[in-house]
Amino acid sequence: MKTKIRVAIITLLSTFFLQAQQQTKGIIGTNNWMNNWTNFNPSKLEYSEATNIIAGTIDKDTRLVKRNTYQLVGIVYVTNNATLTIEPGTIIRGDDKTCGTLVVTNGAKIIAEGLETDPIIFTSNKEIADRRPGDWGGIIILGKAPINFLGGLHTLPFTLDPILNHYGGQDAEDNSGILKYVRIEFAGRKLSSEKELNGLSLAGVGRKTILSNIQISFSNDDSFECYGGDLNMNNLISYRTTDDDFDFTQGAQINISNSIAIRHPFSSDISGSRCFEVDSYDKIQNTDMSKKMTKITATNITLVNLEENNQGLVRESVHIRENTFFSLSNSIVSGFSPFVLLESNIGDGNENLAKMSFKNIIVNNCNGGITSESSSSDAAIQNYYNPNSGIEYSKWKNSELFTMPNIKGNPDFRANVNNTIAIGN
Repeated sequence: MKTKIRVAIITLLSTFFLQAQQQTKGIIGTNNWMNNWTNFNPSKLEYSEATNIIAGTIDKDTRLVKRNTYQLVGIVYVTNNATLTIEPGTIIRGDDKTCGTLVVTNGAKIIAEGLETDPIIFTSNKEIADRRPGDWGGIIILGKAPINFLGGLHTLPFTLDPILNHYGGQDAEDNSGILKYVRIEFAGRKLSSEKELNGLSLAGVGRKTILSNIQISFSNDDSFECYGGDLNMNNLISYRTTDDDFDFTQGAQINISNSIAIRHPFSSDISGSRCFEVDSYDKIQNTDMSKKMTKITATNITLVNLEENNQGLVRESVHIRENTFFSLSNSIVSGFSPFVLLESNIGDGNENLAKMSFKNIIVNNCNGGITSESSSSDAAIQNYYNPNSGIEYSKWKNSELFTMPNIKGNPDFRANVNNTIAIGN
């Protein structure tokens, strides 16, 4: 009997502590998981000169090794179901003149599995004083997971080989490989107003693909963009991107957890830069409405604007368009204007508002809560979300809210343990 009671007490305590941990707001971890592998000032880091050139097509299994430094010249395609494996600690420098871009095509794989103490780095080939956002193209992965574009297949709006530029299919379990402990710096070349490369473009990528511990810094367009697909992603960092930190479209089914967007308004452009840009389609006439609409489940997210003096270009942290499902919970959002902006087409009806939920969130120093592009809907929206929503509006400094938000040192954006609301107590 005593044994049964002891087991019951242990089970009860375990459940209590698990629930307490789950309620912690913002990014979590027993240690600061941003230590060791990240770099918040890559313009000052001296990288080795390239010893090897990567160009053309990789159509057989290939391995890049740490002892070499590689220069990515032009658009490099991984094709023919080949696997590109990259050793921990390897440095790949994107060529500026030819807009070096890595494209992992439909059926191929990339295995870029770095270590916390030895990350894989994709960066600019320019000298320290000359590095800028958009120095090179970025990484593109094309998979076979579902999208909601008519016909189930689509092409990216970039200048890619038309034979190789396709993504989508029926395999939600598709596996395009691994990106883990990887840094992507100064990518996101704007080819034109309609052709803007991202730091990491994930098109129709399936859920067996592992995406974890990835830092994208100084991208000249979005850091992470998902065109459809079905993914679990965690421990992602977007830092000082010019456009959106996380952009989702074409029926993307995404679980994103323990991730952070660190914005600086002097890095933002005028196109409407947000931490989360969420929609189901660009044009409804190109969409198969019988397919899944975009559904994003975001937990333990931190969205922070580093500039606290209301200078620069500051917009909403989250922008959501019609026919989209979005859930944000156990998160911290600090320094935006407003917290969330809903497309006017969503309106103020319960059926549409029920597609979005916001639970257990600190909304700090934001000029406005959940609002609409149509101000006539705001009163009904506030009435729908505010009662029992678990949204805490506050006016703390970032130094009070986070453990160590000094980007010049070893930043720690976990909730300040001295702030009982932030840590969920």
